[in-house]
Amino acid sequence: MSLNLPDPLALPGGGRALTSTQWNEVCRPALSALIQREEYGQIPSAPGQLRATVVRTDRNALDGCGTLREIDIDTTSPDAHIELLLITPNAATTPAGCFLGLNFGGNHRILPDAAIRPQLAKRVSGADVEAERGTETGTWPAAAIIARGYALATFFNGDAVPDDKYTAAQRLAGFLPPGVEPDGGDAPATIACWAWSLSRAIDFLSNDGAVDAKRIALAGHSRNGKTALLAGAMDPRAALVISSQSGCGGAGPSRDLGNEWSQRETVQQINTAFPHWFCANFKQYNASPDKLPFDQHALIALCAPRPVLVSSATEDLWANPAGSFAMLNAADPVYRLVSGEGIDVHEMPETGVLLKTRLGHFIRPGRHAMTTEDWSAWLDYADAWL
Repeated sequence: MSLNLPDPLALPGGGRALTSTQWNEVCRPALSALIQREEYGQIPSAPGQLRATVVRTDRNALDGCGTLREIDIDTTSPDAHIELLLITPNAATTPAGCFLGLNFGGNHRILPDAAIRPQLAKRVSGADVEAERGTETGTWPAAAIIARGYALATFFNGDAVPDDKYTAAQRLAGFLPPGVEPDGGDAPATIACWAWSLSRAIDFLSNDGAVDAKRIALAGHSRNGKTALLAGAMDPRAALVISSQSGCGGAGPSRDLGNEWSQRETVQQINTAFPHWFCANFKQYNASPDKLPFDQHALIALCAPRPVLVSSATEDLWANPAGSFAMLNAADPVYRLVSGEGIDVHEMPETGVLLKTRLGHFIRPGRHAMTTEDWSAWLDYADAWL
């Protein structure tokens, strides 16, 4: 597969990385800094203080198969509040691997459990949360995840920063790293702050006795899939990353790769519709994404050597399944250098076939959604690597 893309192994001073040491010590930090500066904004450092409080425990969740906990995670500098829902398998005799991801509508949608708190933002908004309870059991099949021996951890993406271009900026000011101006081109945007919040959940999970800190998998769909990929690229504690239908700004290319690889959603379209997701610097590439000094294969490459699964759907052309597969192939040279293995397949695999290689791929029939069919493949992929 021949694609005209920036080389992620290019050394800043010229030449090309030939060893994993050169990648890790030179290329990787340079690419990480470049991607933050030009696309997502500077991700804040770990907070000055993190306090976790278990507010409820139910040891008989899922008909006795799981222990459900609701945990308040509060941080200072920046000041953030996260309400984490954690379900661990009761049958586990050792700490369990854990799927961690953002949800769109609040923890109360995950299970038809009247005791699960609606998230703070939901409580303030006056949403009809009782009608929403348990409406996403297919999106987050907790029973199936627990039955496979994994824990599930999730929280509302609006906890730390709202997904709202009119109000997000008010919260983002508190996330500014030292030396970064509020109106600066590289000030952190919403996806960067969401990625930061996932790392705060990892802070807690890494010290929880029921969770195996070395087997935490990040999973997310759509804009939460963009976030999972960014968080995995920036936080080496994530053992595996699953990015579902994340499209432009996620696993899909920013460039128009032409012909069958032609992207469906453009940089200009996503920056216009969702100006709060990416930093101001990214807007300069609206009309000329080919001038970006990297593309999304570089973000995938930053996860090396950890497994990355890109998941798509045949009818979701807006998220660019073919282009996302191309990005996996373009990240392959980095994975080969660092781990000795990558993707192995250069033609799009058949629909419904899970590619379990270190750079993995899955595409199912259907539209833009996170489904039980997706989770069945994701759990198989996790079994192969975790």
